[in-house]
Order: sequence, then C-alpha cells, then structure tokens
Amino acid sequence: MLVSLFLILLCQLIGEVVARAVSPQIPGPVIGMALLFVMLLLGGRPRLLPREVRDGSLATTCRTLLQHLSLLFVPAGVGVVQRLDLLAKYGLGLGITLVASTVLAMLATVAAFRIASRLLRSDANDPEAAS
Repeated sequence: MLVSLFLILLCQLIGEVVARAVSPQIPGPVIGMALLFVMLLLGGRPRLLPREVRDGSLATTCRTLLQHLSLLFVPAGVGVVQRLDLLAKYGLGLGITLVASTVLAMLATVAAFRIASRLLRSDANDPEAAS
C-alpha cells in the first residue's frame, strides 16, 4: 500500500511539473489524475509499469482512498470555521455565486444533452449515414 500511495503522489508531482512547464491553464493534479488513469487502464500490459499496477494493489488503494474521501474535507471545514468573519462578510455573495453557478452548469448540461440527442436522432434517421 505504501508503494501505491507513493505512485499516486508521484503522478500528482509529475502533473504539477508538467502543468508548470507547459500549460498553467490545466491544474497539475488534473494532469496527474489523467496519468494515473492511463496507468490503471494499461493495467499489466507493459512490463514498464510497477508491480502494484499489474497486481491490482494500486486500484485497491485508490478505492480505499475514495471510500474515505469525506475525511479529506475535514481540514477545509476547519478552515471555514476559522474564517467565519470572512464568511459573514462575503457569505451572501458566495451563496448567490454557488447557486447561480450550479444552475448555469445544470442548464449547460441539459443543452449539451439535447444537442447531442438531436444529432444522434438525426443520424439514425438519415439513410445515407447508415451506408
């Protein structure tokens, strides 16, 4: 498990290095997560990957971390409680922003789904697309 945790943190470190060197728009942890995802997809195919990837202990470690993900929100909650003065000052604006961004994200998802649904439906009805 220790080697698996090391691999997870190594992927994040590589992601941070790549993000700072290449593209500051993409966060390093996202690049690291993509790297970890590719490692898990490759599984045991290439012999270059560590044994932990091939024998499944990395996947088990990832599942265990995901099961206890809620514990990682405790420090953030403590930080919010420590800065209640800022929450009192900007709380209304933060609340409005959270609600508005959630509604906008949901509307964008619905719009994307409807567009994709129309495109797929028109492809299925088009006889030339089938040939």
